Amino acid sequence: MISPRTRKILTALLLSIVLLTTACTPKEPGRFDQAQQESSRQRSGQAVARKATQGSNFNKIFPTSADGYQRVFTQEKKGFSQAKLKKDGKDMAVLSISDTSSNPSAAAKYSNSTAKIAGYPAREIGNTSTAILVNDRYQVKISSRSPSFTASDRQNWIEKFNFSGFTRLK
Repeated sequence: MISPRTRKILTALLLSIVLLTTACTPKEPGRFDQAQQESSRQRSGQAVARKATQGSNFNKIFPTSADGYQRVFTQEKKGFSQAKLKKDGKDMAVLSISDTSSNPSAAAKYSNSTAKIAGYPAREIGNTSTAILVNDRYQVKISSRSPSFTASDRQNWIEKFNFSGFTRLK
């Protein structure tokens, strides 16, 4: 017959052995581990270029509020700035400027463009966005958020940007 004290010692010893063996065995890779590693590698290649312009420098270039429209800045970071265009409290469009030095393929999409707005190569992106490339580096884009904000409205608002402001950017 085993005494209660011996039983406690054996139980503690067995638990210790089980914990030690399970803690020291290598963990089998989970089904999402490979996807996590791939996405981590991709993210490292998407960093903003050091030479990208600060987003706050773009704010002076955006068109001002006019004709019942209100410009409201919503995002600003290195290489990018964005504002909403509102009318009567409703979102009509989103205006943005991005520095393509961080994403050269974005600028390359304008190389065969025959359309021009304000003298710059232009392109339609889907049915709701219009964009131009300024000085082979800065993409100015307007995306409609309301069906009543048409392609001609987007073109008119692109022409209201202060293009001389781009020459002062570094």
